[in-house]
Amino acid sequence: MDMTVVELSRWQFAATAMYHFLFVPLTIGLAILIAIMESVYVMTGREVWRKATLFWGTLFGVNFAMGVATGIVMEFQFGMNWSYYSHYVGDVFGAPLAIEGLMAFFLEATFIGLFFFGWDRLSKIGHLVVTWLMALGANFSALWILVANGWMQNPVGAKFNPDTMRMEVTDFIAVIFNQVAQAKFVHTVSAGYLLGAVFIFAISCLFLLQGKHIEIAKRSMVVAASFGLASALSVVVLGDESGYVATENQKMKIAAMEASFHTEPAPAPWTIFALPGPDGGAPEFSISIPWLGGIITTRSLDKELPGIEELVHNAEARIRTGMIAYDALQEIRADGTNAAARATFDEHWADLGYGLLLKKYREDVGNATEAEIKMAAADTVPDVWPLFWTFRIMMGLGFFFIAFFAVWFYRASRGWLDTNRPMLWIGLLVLPLPWVAIESGWFIAEFGRQPWVVEGVLPTFYAASGLHFWDLVISLSFFVALYSTLLVIMVILMIKVIKAGPKDTLFDAPDSDDIDHVMVAVAATPATKEIGS
Repeated sequence: MDMTVVELSRWQFAATAMYHFLFVPLTIGLAILIAIMESVYVMTGREVWRKATLFWGTLFGVNFAMGVATGIVMEFQFGMNWSYYSHYVGDVFGAPLAIEGLMAFFLEATFIGLFFFGWDRLSKIGHLVVTWLMALGANFSALWILVANGWMQNPVGAKFNPDTMRMEVTDFIAVIFNQVAQAKFVHTVSAGYLLGAVFIFAISCLFLLQGKHIEIAKRSMVVAASFGLASALSVVVLGDESGYVATENQKMKIAAMEASFHTEPAPAPWTIFALPGPDGGAPEFSISIPWLGGIITTRSLDKELPGIEELVHNAEARIRTGMIAYDALQEIRADGTNAAARATFDEHWADLGYGLLLKKYREDVGNATEAEIKMAAADTVPDVWPLFWTFRIMMGLGFFFIAFFAVWFYRASRGWLDTNRPMLWIGLLVLPLPWVAIESGWFIAEFGRQPWVVEGVLPTFYAASGLHFWDLVISLSFFVALYSTLLVIMVILMIKVIKAGPKDTLFDAPDSDDIDHVMVAVAATPATKEIGS
């Protein structure tokens, strides 16, 4: 496989995924907050809460439409850019994606329609049920996507079948309740809730700065401040759980995130700041807190946190075992009745993926040299320093939002929402920061898994389609241009909705003069005259 083609395929999928995930967490967060506001409206009967629900619901609808537009293309890329991945693990990966479409996306899309067009056709309780089902659909959609992604991080409940040459499900319950998937789900939806809270809070600050829509802005800020504080605390706590799970299943990712090149005595320190050594190697200067790294990652005082060098040595051993599995697989393909080869393969198949790492250097894996084995083992190390700094940016923003919403929760409890304009400006200017944290999190999750598209099972370079260089250059350029245009359109639409402000209805009634002009125009058409005669 041409590695330039592989890299372009990765860039194309990364671009579509990162664009798509600008919209998904906001959909998740706004859906829940809208449901909360409508619940308050139904309980109190106060019209201001209905107007707030309508206003934030309109912004939710714009965002949802853009999320759908960007998400559809991304799923097609599994077949277009990653065809061998689709063949190799499609039996496992495809099931949660199909369930997401049938159970979650259809549920969400259906009730979004009822949310917008059912205000005057459903009772208050009926419409509230619709809104909560819409929010539930958004969360279910995230659940099944993260079940699929969690399996890529920790491939449980499946086994390679040498007769079909693909991974097949052996325990679907294990796939669903994969500990990585569950940890990622609660962490991701909490991040979405945080983004929704910041979004509502920032726009409400804008209204107060402008002196417009004061009642709706204040009530929205109270909801956003309390919900945002709970979400920020959840993001940090559940992020810690997600990191602990990764320590058990993706040790190399954790070692790279911590720039831990050497195994430290337990408990390992936690590095706050570090400068890379020559050629991006072990840090030549660092500031660390003793013991904290071991306590966070292993939750113990006596467990070692393995360093990159030790993990590379372990990878060499697994590559050698993978070579045995690969040779046995070739014997099975030549003679399906070879019982000895099947027994050997069953014993070593779990390391087959490590054997496939050698395909980057030679076709006949079984004859790999020591130098090639060492190069393949070195490939299991992701780029350390982008992961190191991105993780600290994400973590720093998580703690910032706890402090931010704690302050505003206190101010809301005192009725000090609009008494300090500099504070309102800060509330407005933090709007982009949740997206920075969320995109950083996905970068860590996906970039930190390299060189694997499925951890320990399928190397990324082996999963790509055999596309031509210019096919990828043209399609990548087109997608970036298209998605950038869609992003600009979404921002323009949202600005128009925000400038228009909250309304009594979702759709403005036309002026009577406009109706008269339309009726005159209709009456003047030949078809209308014919009907009249």
